[in-house]
Amino acid sequence: MTRPAAPLTLTRVRLGPGGPLVALRIADVRVVAVTGPDDLDGPALDLDGRTVLPGLWDAHVHAAQWAGNRRRVDLAGLASAREVAEALRPHAGRLPGGEVLVGQGFRDALWPDVPDKALLDAVCPDRPVALISADLHAAWLNSAGLALVGRGGHPSGLLREHECFAVLRALPEAPADVLDGWVAEACRDAAARGVTGIIDFHFSDNLADWSRRAARAPLEVRVEAAVYPGRLDAAIGHGYRTGDVLPGTGGLLRVGPLKLFTDGSLNTRTALCCDPYPGLEGTARAYGVEETSREELVRLMRRAAAHGIEPAVHAIGDRANSLALDAFSAVRCRGRVEHAQLLTAEDVPRFAELGVTAGVQPTHAVDDRDVADRHWAGRTGRAFAYADLLAAGAALEFGSDAPVAPLDPWVTLAAAVHRTGDDRPAWHPEQRVTVRAALAASARGRALVRVGDPADLVIVDVDPLDADPGTLRAMPVHGTLLGGRWTHGPL
Repeated sequence: MTRPAAPLTLTRVRLGPGGPLVALRIADVRVVAVTGPDDLDGPALDLDGRTVLPGLWDAHVHAAQWAGNRRRVDLAGLASAREVAEALRPHAGRLPGGEVLVGQGFRDALWPDVPDKALLDAVCPDRPVALISADLHAAWLNSAGLALVGRGGHPSGLLREHECFAVLRALPEAPADVLDGWVAEACRDAAARGVTGIIDFHFSDNLADWSRRAARAPLEVRVEAAVYPGRLDAAIGHGYRTGDVLPGTGGLLRVGPLKLFTDGSLNTRTALCCDPYPGLEGTARAYGVEETSREELVRLMRRAAAHGIEPAVHAIGDRANSLALDAFSAVRCRGRVEHAQLLTAEDVPRFAELGVTAGVQPTHAVDDRDVADRHWAGRTGRAFAYADLLAAGAALEFGSDAPVAPLDPWVTLAAAVHRTGDDRPAWHPEQRVTVRAALAASARGRALVRVGDPADLVIVDVDPLDADPGTLRAMPVHGTLLGGRWTHGPL
């Protein structure tokens, strides 16, 4: 159980970006006073003009995968299937015999060659190899890996969508206590970047996993744990509703949304679109993959909503987003669309009209710009359209989709504000958002620190309004408070 933090006074702290110097009093897990910089008596922590902001959230995380990913072979940035295979060579002999060699982060959408098990067999003929794409929607295995998961007859070793998810579930997992340790470390690192909460979409019994972790030690972040359709009946049977606090978790664990899928992903070319993918015309997945029919989507959403569980619908392609919004229109419930990457002009205003939150990941806009330019050619003006969504009145919540992108809200913020992650000019700069808008989208709509707010706060060394692109991306975080308890910084 988390103990209440001792009362705390912060002095000479700037209240929000461009804000005045104030003193701020925290007691009973809340902000109880905001006054002039010298108006509060008693012991205080002088913050020397640093800026205090509402605590940041990552509204889309796969926590266990992010924690495990930090121990896998990093395949990001490799430009061909052959390069990936060769990158495994130094690692192939380092693991005990029979242990799976796992890599993460390959992006094959622009490769000149095709992933095939033969390339991996040449490097690791006996040890099982399982490589996971950056977007988590494809897996590439060697022959030994395929045999391990019961897919020995697969012709290429490259599996997408449902086949991929089944393979990943079949791979051996780290023991629960080991994985929990990794997750705790990842949460401490997130707190060091100003994160005070996450929505975890890991594909597991999320509520049970996080309840176990909270029973072992106080959580370093608030968690809303998503439910998947296979556990919907159990959640309903427990009487769980989205937003409910689970007992014995110090108030830090809540029931999250029901996660549903309409389509796949851009890099895997399975995002469901109105136009075909170049080179796939005439094939079964020319327009992507419809993961859930409209009828089934409406049925699941209606059942969940009737019991107080809000849906979060994965939709990346424009046709998938139309399908998701049509389902929300039919059910008339609150909820979220996760990703909302490619939208028709007609669908942009529907988010606000239907009261549907757009859970988006701005780092994808800069990481996927080249893939989008090739596979969504002529349509990228309506891809990752954050400025258009805000102008139409939509509520945006930013996330990373970690491990697809780093669990670092400042990397996310910088991508939304500057629309580039390297030295290239901004990609579709008309879709940039302001620093203030990006901060609010990173704090679940909290734009200001007010009396009565939960004392979930982040203190930064540089006013975000004064930060250049590099400083915003690498923002120095002085301290993070969760309910008035330091999770990073001064103790």
